[in-house]
Amino acid sequence: MTESIHMLSQRESYAPNRWEKFLWWLATVEKELIKDCVIDRNRYAIVGMSVLGTWLFATLAWTYFFSTTVSNIYASIVLGIFMGLIILSIDRMLIKGINAVNKNKITALAFRFLLAITIGFFMAQPVLLYLFDKEVHLQISLDNEQRKKDKLAQQEATLATVKHDLLSKRIFLQHQLDTLYKEVAAARNNFIAETDGTGGSKKIGLKDIAQAKQNEYIKLDAAYNRLQQMNAPQLKTLDSSLSVMETNIQNEQQQFNLLLNDGFLSRIEALSHLIENNAAMRFRYYLLVALLMLIELMPVIAKILLPAGSYEAKVKLRDAMENELIQQNMQQEQQLKELYNQLAFEQDSSFIKDFMANTATERTNKLKTNINEWKDNTAKSFDSFWNETKKEILSKQEL
Repeated sequence: MTESIHMLSQRESYAPNRWEKFLWWLATVEKELIKDCVIDRNRYAIVGMSVLGTWLFATLAWTYFFSTTVSNIYASIVLGIFMGLIILSIDRMLIKGINAVNKNKITALAFRFLLAITIGFFMAQPVLLYLFDKEVHLQISLDNEQRKKDKLAQQEATLATVKHDLLSKRIFLQHQLDTLYKEVAAARNNFIAETDGTGGSKKIGLKDIAQAKQNEYIKLDAAYNRLQQMNAPQLKTLDSSLSVMETNIQNEQQQFNLLLNDGFLSRIEALSHLIENNAAMRFRYYLLVALLMLIELMPVIAKILLPAGSYEAKVKLRDAMENELIQQNMQQEQQLKELYNQLAFEQDSSFIKDFMANTATERTNKLKTNINEWKDNTAKSFDSFWNETKKEILSKQEL
């Protein structure tokens, strides 16, 4: 009994340390209200710890993410801390919006879970890339080789028509030369065979038949030389065009190779290919995604699962009290303004009455003076006299 009385007396003068205040701040609670709630102190400290874990996880994940896209490590750290603070703000907003009143509101909880799942799923990507770094880089090398092949095939397809036309023309010209050269070679062989007696008439020496075959050979050889001289520039031009085309393809391929990298999107794509091609990897990937998403959902889950205690009741009562006080203050402010206006109206009315009463004699004397002046001035008409008198003596309505 003595111990219970001691604890009760200490509760009213409880002074939390800085660590507890920090956890309460993470849990979005008011320290002025919770410091007297013995059970809820630890309950909301647990919520604060879950928010702290999510905050640190988000900071590390975003820092690694920016390290894959930014060359400066210090910039990656600063950006990671910045994004971690944004995630912290979102988490605090989510758990602040969950209270005893809307815990059972499916729409509100569904929106908060959807937001938390979206953030958690994205934050899981950098962590998975870090865990499977070696496998991802191996897949990146395979993907890059496939990209090179695809790029080369695309270049070949783009230049296929032009290249086909050039090759067809070159083949045609070369075929002409080859065909005529075969005829020249055949004529030469016939001439030689005729002169040595191994073919044709079987007569040795330069006889009539041999001379005829010699003339035919000389004629074909001259035609071949003329065709060769005529086709040589065209063949040279075609070979040069084909060579330039191949050089351009190689240069473009080299420039494309320089663009290949292991950036964030390349790693994500490689990770996707690993998941598609490896069943064991696929299982562990989804398992890790679920685990990492639970880390992001921890604050929301903790706030929903933990029962509402005395702190929630105090918040509700304090909120109702402040609303009532605000309404009373506004009513009192309105009453004071109305009272001020009423008293001012009464005093102003008395002042105007006194003013009119005290100036009545002077206005009458002023009127008599003006009448006497008008009598003496025979040139002034009655209408002009009336207008001047009205401006000087009669009062004007307030607008």
